[in-house]
Amino acid sequence: MRRITAIPLLAAAVMCAAEGDYAPIKRKLDSIESDRLPPGARVEFSPAELSAYGEKEAPAGVRNPRIHLGTPEVVTGTALIDFEKVEQTLGQHPGWLMSKLLGGERPVSVTARIRSSDGRATVEVQRVEISGVVIDGRTLDFLIQNLLLPMYPTAVVGRPFELGHRIQKVDVRTAGVVVVIGR
Repeated sequence: MRRITAIPLLAAAVMCAAEGDYAPIKRKLDSIESDRLPPGARVEFSPAELSAYGEKEAPAGVRNPRIHLGTPEVVTGTALIDFEKVEQTLGQHPGWLMSKLLGGERPVSVTARIRSSDGRATVEVQRVEISGVVIDGRTLDFLIQNLLLPMYPTAVVGRPFELGHRIQKVDVRTAGVVVVIGR
């Protein structure tokens, strides 16, 4: 009987921890977006804060998002994703083939290299795994062009983009992510 009551308590503790990490990251992001931080300011984000942000801000159809920082410049995001629900949340309706291929919740892992300097960044998707199947090369390019970009038309993959809000650099480290504010 004690195990049965411990499960809801454990779930509540995990939820409170995620909520506890969300408030600090939200304040940090608001301070960056206010454009009031002095030049040279450094804003640090822990993996727990980044995961809490993903948990709170993820669209319907995305569950249990987590951020893993293994090596400098490399980020791996994992989640359980129901692509059909995500598309419906965005007001799109998947075609018959896509609903058959990607319907239902699937474990997804995406690894990307993020490089930045001089107020610009480049995100290069290195590896995607859906339900244990690794997707790379031309198939990955196809999914980016035909699934990711139609769902998120402002996403920029594989080419430099402006960071905005006077961000000079986003430094991805093994212990966290540091945003450096420029002039």
